[in-house]
Amino acid sequence: MHNKIGSLPVRSEPSARPISRHHSTSYIDRVKESLTTRVSKFICAIFLSLLLCLGIVFFILWISLRPHRPRVHIREFSLPGLGKTDGFETSHISFKMTAHNPNQKVGIYYDSMEGSVYYKEKRVGSTKLTHPLYQEPKNTSLIEGDLRGSTMAVNKDRWKEMGRDRNQGKIVFRLDVVSVIRFKVYSWHSKMHRMHANCYIEVGWDGMLLSRTKDKRCPVYFT
Repeated sequence: MHNKIGSLPVRSEPSARPISRHHSTSYIDRVKESLTTRVSKFICAIFLSLLLCLGIVFFILWISLRPHRPRVHIREFSLPGLGKTDGFETSHISFKMTAHNPNQKVGIYYDSMEGSVYYKEKRVGSTKLTHPLYQEPKNTSLIEGDLRGSTMAVNKDRWKEMGRDRNQGKIVFRLDVVSVIRFKVYSWHSKMHRMHANCYIEVGWDGMLLSRTKDKRCPVYFT
């Protein structure tokens, strides 16, 4: 019997496959890209957080320093001589009002102020009210007006109309106060604003302000 062992083919052990350089480079690139993405996200998160904090700070400053318009109230108003037939010849109007600055840290400059009185939307008098003044925050100023002589424009027919309203219990006037104002925040001054305060006034048979309109707040708007 022949020995066939020696004729059997010899199987060689498989050799270790070398790591591909391309595979190694791709892995390193992915690691670098992941780190870059994380760093970018971290920087963006810090930037957005700072932006949010700055936004909150600016919003709080805007709320605290945003100028609020003055609050105007009518205190007194009188038109003497209503019961006289020829009272229009010597008629005059006197009134007092207050302007309150409600701001905590904002001052108000009143560069000019003029008051006009209307009856049935026809002007019966107009005059300048105050010299330029500065109003501190949380401060109230008294404004007085007196219309007589050349500042009054009441004729006989209009006086009769007022007399008829008086006999019915009241006369309604509108006091329009026009002011040119500026706001002051620390050392900053705003541009000029034209402010109107419209006060609707009811006068009784004696020419004096009725109690229901005394201390009434007047609507304020800008043009």
